[in-house]
Amino acid sequence: MAAVHVSAHPLVRHKVARLRTTDTRPPEFRELVAAISRVLFLDATADLPVRPVVVRTPLTETAGEEIAVRVGLVPVLRAGLGMADAMLQALPEASVWHLGLYRDHATLKPVTYYNKLPAKPDMDVALVLDPMLATGGSAIAAIDILKAVGTERIKFVGLIAAPEGIDELVAAHPDVPLYLAARDERLNDIGYIVPGLGDAGDRQFGTA
Repeated sequence: MAAVHVSAHPLVRHKVARLRTTDTRPPEFRELVAAISRVLFLDATADLPVRPVVVRTPLTETAGEEIAVRVGLVPVLRAGLGMADAMLQALPEASVWHLGLYRDHATLKPVTYYNKLPAKPDMDVALVLDPMLATGGSAIAAIDILKAVGTERIKFVGLIAAPEGIDELVAAHPDVPLYLAARDERLNDIGYIVPGLGDAGDRQFGTA
């Protein structure tokens, strides 16, 4: 069974409340997405293996450690872009591979329209980034695509999740852990998360 990690950090809870608020304008919304994403990134990468290195300080040489695996960020377009930018600040060496998926509003099923993944994975650990885990369809499709090209370790990182989406993702990919900022109440009859925050892409980029 996949592990589901919901952040209990007071700063995350504080920022999620502001993220939900209707009068939060796009510049602040993007800043909040980035701030929350940085905390979730630390949680999601806490188990990465390291290897020893020797570094020179201004005074002497000393032992240190560096990340021993290749990390890939896979933002689901377009809402995942703000999350990827924030995580790159923490780990500039990470590669970024974009997936374009949108949810058909009639069927609520994901449709792939853009895929820049390599034919063979150049990452040891892939983080799928999508702010909203609603029905779970887009996340499942993204992970299906990553597994099809041989990606061995995959994690999902999101901001707001509905229990229905969590259940679907865990059932489809029980080996993929989830890292979330908040677990919400439910989906409404048109597939939106309640209480949610609306459309994360529109609110980031001012296109509501």
